[in-house]
Amino acid sequence: MARSTLLRIPDSCRGPLPLRRLLAVSAIALATANCSTNPQKFAGPAGNGLDPKYGVKTSPRLYNEGDVIPKGGGRRFSGKPYVVAGRTYVPKEDARGYVREGLASWYGAAFHGRMTANGEVFDRHSIAAAHPTLPLPSYVRVTNTANGYSMVVRVNDRGPYHADRVMDVSEEVARALEFHNKGTAHVRVAYLGKASVAGSDDRKLLATLRTDGVPAGGRAPVMVADLGPSEETERFSRTAPAPLAFKPAPEREER
Repeated sequence: MARSTLLRIPDSCRGPLPLRRLLAVSAIALATANCSTNPQKFAGPAGNGLDPKYGVKTSPRLYNEGDVIPKGGGRRFSGKPYVVAGRTYVPKEDARGYVREGLASWYGAAFHGRMTANGEVFDRHSIAAAHPTLPLPSYVRVTNTANGYSMVVRVNDRGPYHADRVMDVSEEVARALEFHNKGTAHVRVAYLGKASVAGSDDRKLLATLRTDGVPAGGRAPVMVADLGPSEETERFSRTAPAPLAFKPAPEREER
């Protein structure tokens, strides 16, 4: 509701009591109409503005901090080639073998509760990330090359579009890999396979955190979940009990 303002009645309008009452009632009616014709559709900005630098439309904020963020519910897709700030990005239908190094940043409260590119809702407390071309959703192992910390992350959004950045991760991932206070880190991103579109995988993803400096492709201690040997031999099953290891999902992509 808009901030209320006092209506000053000019001297020329001051007269018998009925007239003053009529003016007061009119002021209240106008204020009420202003509230009723400008409802707050979302918990935050409507998201119809464009980023002045990259020309990317902001998605609407559907949930506020403290709200329960729904998990899953998105769709699987790669998408067609697209252009941002004069640069062409070609999404990958098959990203097996993808390994890249570069800078990663993290995104938090400003994007919390907004819809991701594949229709999920971004939760800054989840183990999530954005990548401009990898299939959505998918799993990658992100390694902070400065300290050797690494973990498996769910990619469910597009971006970043800075030339020197390969990935944006959630605030939770940045804390786990210990670059939250620095803002950015040099990372290695290795594609592991497609992720399921159903439910939450945060608990299993947290179990993949490595703080022992083991390289992303090496063996880890027993306490750390293993993704298995390959996408072909290990398959994720929605009906089976939750496994102790990550296994890429077999669902086909939607374009």
